[in-house]
Amino acid sequence: MHLVLIISSLIVLVSIISIKALYRFGVPSLLIFLGLGMIMHFFGVTDAYFDNYEAASDIFTLAIVIIIFFGGFGTKWDTAKPIAVKAGLLSSFGTVITAIVLGAFCMAILKVPYIYGLLFGSVVASTDAASVFSVLRSRKLNLKHGLAPLLEIESGSNDPFAYMMTILVISIIKMDDESAWTFVGMFALQIGVAVGIGVAIAFIVVRILKHL
Repeated sequence: MHLVLIISSLIVLVSIISIKALYRFGVPSLLIFLGLGMIMHFFGVTDAYFDNYEAASDIFTLAIVIIIFFGGFGTKWDTAKPIAVKAGLLSSFGTVITAIVLGAFCMAILKVPYIYGLLFGSVVASTDAASVFSVLRSRKLNLKHGLAPLLEIESGSNDPFAYMMTILVISIIKMDDESAWTFVGMFALQIGVAVGIGVAIAFIVVRILKHL
């Protein structure tokens, strides 16, 4: 037990020092943690076997909610408003087009059926919001034509479309076309309800915070 605590403390300490040292160079903290995890596993420090996919899904869902909230909270609306439409098009149609192109690439290079290539493309089509925020803000890049807020909004809002593409492709693989289209309708309904609830909650919270 003492050895576990010592190793855990050292891992946290090394992580903090690494982030402080490399953050100024624009290296995303996610990349640092991945690198440390690979190094520790290589030397046998972390040999624990983890197969609780439900717990991992819950943790990742909570993490992406926090990341997207942080991105939206740190983005100035006055700066983002002029490019909101462009960011929306990039995060929606851009993500779908990226998945389609990557699917064709996988089919041509990896010699797999297109539907499986499309699944791979859907999984990796969205950009990592945490990495984008880290690079843009740590380097304080003065990008022209509103590219910085455009990239932040796009990277923080493209995950739902990549998720939709992934689930849709899996549904097509596992089910017939009719079931897949039923899923599309259900997903569209969920998106509509979620947007309505989100707007209503945001309206109420803004009013409460202004009074507080």
